[in-house]
Amino acid sequence: MKAGALYFALVFGAGFVLGPIRVLWLVPQVGERMAELMEAPIMLAVIILAARWVTRRFVMPPTHLLAVGCIALGLMLIAEFTVVLWLRGLTIPEYFASRDRVSGTVYVLMLGVFAVMLLIVGRR
Repeated sequence: MKAGALYFALVFGAGFVLGPIRVLWLVPQVGERMAELMEAPIMLAVIILAARWVTRRFVMPPTHLLAVGCIALGLMLIAEFTVVLWLRGLTIPEYFASRDRVSGTVYVLMLGVFAVMLLIVGRR
C-alpha cells in the first residue's frame, strides 16, 4: 500500500504543479486540446521516472507490481474527481461531457499507462 500511495503522490504532485501552468499559460496560447496534448509527454516522463524510483525503493515480485499500480490508479481517480469536480463545480457526467475527445482519449490512455508502468519498469 505504501508503494502505491507513494507512486500516486509523486505523479499526482507533478500533475498538480503542471495543471496551473497548463491552464494559465498554455491554454490561452494554444487552446485546451493542444495544451493537454503538450502536457502528456511530460506526464509520461514523470510516470516512468516515478515508477523506476518506486520499484527501486520497494522491492516487489512482478505479481505485486500490477496490484500496486491499480492501487495507485484508484487513488488517482479519487483525487482527480475530487479536485477537478470541486474546483470546476461539475458533476461526474458533466465532467465527462466537457472532455475533448482527442485529449480525453489520451488522458484515459495515460491512466492505463500509469497503472501498468510499475510492472513494465519492474520486470527489467
